Amino acid sequence: MTKKALLSEILRLPPEERVEFLGDAWDAIASRPEDVPLPEWHLQELERRLAEPSPRHVPWAEVRERLKGSA
Repeated sequence: MTKKALLSEILRLPPEERVEFLGDAWDAIASRPEDVPLPEWHLQELERRLAEPSPRHVPWAEVRERLKGSA
C-alpha cells in the first residue's frame, strides 16, 4: 500500500480513531528510539548547549507567564 493510499484510509476513520491511530504509531516509534535518525545539526546544537558555562534554565511557570503576557 502506498503512503497516499494509507493516508486516504486513515482519513476515512472517525477523528477519535485517527487520534488513537496516531498515538499507537507514535508509541511504536518511541519504543525504538535508536531507529530514529538524528540530524547532525541536532547533535551539534546539543553539544553547544551542554558546553555553555552557565546555561539559564527557565521554569515552565515563567515561560507560561511570559507567553500569556505577549498575547
